Amino acid sequence: MRKTSSPRSKATLTLAWMLALLVAALPVAAQQAPVRIGALFPMTGDLSAFGEPFYNSALLAVEQINAQGGILGGRPLELVLADTQTNPTQGVAAAQRLVNVERVPAIVGAAASGVTIPVATSVTVPNQVVLISPASTSPLVTTLDDNDFVFRTVVSDAMQGITLAKLAAELGYRRVATIYVNSPYGLGLAQAFESNFRQHGGTVTANVPFEQNQASYRGELDQASRGSPEALLLIAYPENGITILRQAVEGAYFDKFLFTDGMQAPDIIEAIGDPLEGSWGTAPRSAATPASDLFNDFYTARFGEPPPMPFMYESYDAVFALALAIEKAGEATGPAIRDALRAVVNPPGEVILPGEWTKAVNLIRDGQDVQYVGASGPVDFDANGDVAVASIGIWTIHNGQIEFVRYEEARAEGF
Repeated sequence: MRKTSSPRSKATLTLAWMLALLVAALPVAAQQAPVRIGALFPMTGDLSAFGEPFYNSALLAVEQINAQGGILGGRPLELVLADTQTNPTQGVAAAQRLVNVERVPAIVGAAASGVTIPVATSVTVPNQVVLISPASTSPLVTTLDDNDFVFRTVVSDAMQGITLAKLAAELGYRRVATIYVNSPYGLGLAQAFESNFRQHGGTVTANVPFEQNQASYRGELDQASRGSPEALLLIAYPENGITILRQAVEGAYFDKFLFTDGMQAPDIIEAIGDPLEGSWGTAPRSAATPASDLFNDFYTARFGEPPPMPFMYESYDAVFALALAIEKAGEATGPAIRDALRAVVNPPGEVILPGEWTKAVNLIRDGQDVQYVGASGPVDFDANGDVAVASIGIWTIHNGQIEFVRYEEARAEGF
């Protein structure tokens, strides 16, 4: 006697058949095991204003790569996010999860130098995982004993200090007080500014460190205001920086301000308002180029607004450079990525611009040299893993908006 299929078994077979068709219709990249890289960003804490823009920029690169066929013969690239909380201890714990649990061979991050340095020395370097920071600017990163596993797509503060000191002198300041976040970022930039400001005949009347997450900074402001300074240089991040600025204005400690990249955020203008009008600052930033224009267009189309924060170009570039190195190496392991990085970003080679993944893959597979020229500028790594040539932007707050006025080239040699 012939058996007949039950309605339930027929439904099961139909579902299986439909799923098989669906899988067959998916792009090849979606059917293979993903290549995973970490994103170690400050989604909470003092730098939380930067976290989402950094992640969006990195995600944009991943989405473009996957839309153009994926990596290593069609595998999808996957970004695994971990939150540093802008805290060294939490940052190390997050990095350990990425390395030991998620098994990523490379990480983009961290943001704060005070997080990147312990992450590198205690987690990524011992485990031979490549670390590329898009925002850690401390000069201490240059001198890490890292076996060439630490890179950054952002310029060192040794260079920013030169431009910042020159700007202060051009503004007519002869006496400037500095309040800086007590971290490698804050200390390194404060020292770089002071040494270069002296060369312009200026005097730093006080160098005052501060600890994060305090309710009041009036003691630091009182100390900084002594000695008749003409302006305050605030080296901070938005969350605590806003508190310091509000108390500086309310207590009439200062009415003229200089800033660095950590305070280049619309949040501070929204919080403080008119007292910041006419303030000046510096930040790693290149003038408009075809590459940066491409990124601006891509980002605006994807997220509905132009890139609002600094270091977003560098975040995108870090992911794209890592992906190119993986493709060049033919495998996703830390040592292989490290050894291939300079080959895909340093000259000579056919220029690859943001979004040109298919072009790059075809050239690499044909045995041709490529040179990625990123949204932030040439990603040309020197022997220390720093970008060899970069640009510092000079910005001001005008009509309640951050406006870049000009750009100055900076070179890694000699720092």
